[in-house]
Amino acid sequence: MTETPDIQDSVPIAVRQFVLEWGNLGERWGVNRSVSQIHALLYASKQPLAAEDIADTLGIARSNVSNSLRELQTWNLIRPVPVLGDRRTFYQAETDLWTLVSRIAAGRKARELDPATAALRQCVEMCRDDESVDPVIQLRLREMLDFIERISRWYDQMIALPRATIATLIKLGGGIARLLDRGGRKSRDLS
Repeated sequence: MTETPDIQDSVPIAVRQFVLEWGNLGERWGVNRSVSQIHALLYASKQPLAAEDIADTLGIARSNVSNSLRELQTWNLIRPVPVLGDRRTFYQAETDLWTLVSRIAAGRKARELDPATAALRQCVEMCRDDESVDPVIQLRLREMLDFIERISRWYDQMIALPRATIATLIKLGGGIARLLDRGGRKSRDLS
């Protein structure tokens, strides 16, 4: 286990490892390591934590913790909670996995997919009247826009489904493809 001495010894080894790994994964997903580590610490904490406690536990500067907490709040992944008898602000992570994944997916769609769609639409429109753009390039841009729009519509349809339906789809996994293939064969057989 690769571990920095910054994470307090009072934190169980499994939680320390989770915090470190979630931080590494966050970086791969384009999220600041501190933001990911703070999220992991709050997610794995039974009790809400104050910013000072988070900074001390992770060995992160208080200003970095404050900025990271604000970012996590904009993603709606954590929330401030009052603690009786303490004037500090404490934070608690969303722990319902379905809600958590839905919020992350919605945030990624808003920050990545929607701007990509808008940019591609603009490029396709610019190409439409520009004879200097090769038709092959125009086709590629239209195909990419179509693909991104399909993914966006698929996301909107999936997120609107009840949790039980999504859980069933996940459990079916590759069975869905086999079912669709079987259905396609039947309709071809009828032709």
